[in-house]
Amino acid sequence: MPVPRPVSRRRFLGAASSVTAALAFPALLRSAPGGSPGQRLNVACVGVGGRGWAAVQGVSSQNLVAFADVDDVRAARTFREHPDVPRFRDYRVMLERLGKEIDAVTVSTPDHMHYPIARAALELGKHVFVEKPLGHTVWEARELSRLASEKRVATQMGNQGHAAEGMRLLREWYQAGVLGEIREIHSWTDRPIWPQGLKGFDHSQRIPVVPETLDWDSWLGVAAARRYDPGYLPFNWRGFWDFGTGALGDMGCHQMDGAFWAFDLGAPAWVEPVSANATELSAPTSSIVRYGFPARGARPAVQWTWYDGNLGPPLPPELEEGRTLPENSTLIVGTRASVIAQANYFTVRIVPEVRMRELAPTLPPKTIPRIPGGDHFAEWINACKGGPAAGSHFGYSGPLTEMVLLGNVALRARRRIEWDSAAFRITNLPAANALLTKAYRPGWGV
Repeated sequence: MPVPRPVSRRRFLGAASSVTAALAFPALLRSAPGGSPGQRLNVACVGVGGRGWAAVQGVSSQNLVAFADVDDVRAARTFREHPDVPRFRDYRVMLERLGKEIDAVTVSTPDHMHYPIARAALELGKHVFVEKPLGHTVWEARELSRLASEKRVATQMGNQGHAAEGMRLLREWYQAGVLGEIREIHSWTDRPIWPQGLKGFDHSQRIPVVPETLDWDSWLGVAAARRYDPGYLPFNWRGFWDFGTGALGDMGCHQMDGAFWAFDLGAPAWVEPVSANATELSAPTSSIVRYGFPARGARPAVQWTWYDGNLGPPLPPELEEGRTLPENSTLIVGTRASVIAQANYFTVRIVPEVRMRELAPTLPPKTIPRIPGGDHFAEWINACKGGPAAGSHFGYSGPLTEMVLLGNVALRARRRIEWDSAAFRITNLPAANALLTKAYRPGWGV
């Protein structure tokens, strides 16, 4: 049965030296066996309930050859709509039995299982789509970038806004000088919309029974064994460090994507956290995280502030009287013009609106290729068949996820951290380096 290789200290430290290769993602990808544009891919989907249902819909133009899901209730809709597709509880059994028939794999599971499943598929040479965040830890994000580059397959992280129009407009405006210099960015979200600041469950009076429809051991996967509790499922796992990445990990790969890409920010030099009600087990109920990006050539240093738990930045002076900031958005402050990017960069507008109208006739032409319909699944499928690399391929989404999850490292350390990306090391707080990775349950590999 194919399982990921064990992690050694040498491999963990050696991953740092591979960052250059991860960033230099190959432009020409190996196409799937027989993968011409007119042929359909054989796609297997791991996790087919919740967001997994969207992944199944997104690739339904191809041949669906296998589903793997640990929860029959969550997967029921997909199973009902595709009754003839073979089903598995354990993705490892699926890959062992049908691996030779599979061209590509989608991964839509809780965050803690993104890496082991994606790694197993990559090591078999499969094209891979993974929902955000790419990994559960900073190390996992870097390692998936490295492995995808090594295997020369088509990859995509599921931050849909990267295929959208607003992402491209923002970059075109910046490159044309419309925004001027960028020194300040703010991103915020209404998450968490699940419990955080948790201390665990009290089972002294009653021990919950695992439903027959759920394979609890496989759901835990690489996480440490523990008693089942319905409080983890189907959604509240996001607030536990062992399974999720909190509000920042959930939404940061959306809200921070556009500006990270448009301004080529790279790795931050430092990250500084403020939070409320964090526990050893669970992410905080609200947080403010500041990232410091160093100056690059003629470009000035940038400070990027993240807010969650219904916190947000001060209203910008350009904003019209009576206008409020939308939920789940980003404010980019330029020396010539400021922008509000809404809903994962599907919409970007210069503020105030009167300024947007004034500048409209002088905005630069659209030079960056567009993705028809903003369909990031179709973009990935095209890449699997030998087309251009998808926009959020692992060589890009790995560094983006690293940046986002460094915020969680700072939140868990409850201190400012200073980051040496090339060395893959926190330089001012050695103990925090342990938070870059995690332990994996014996028997599950990784």
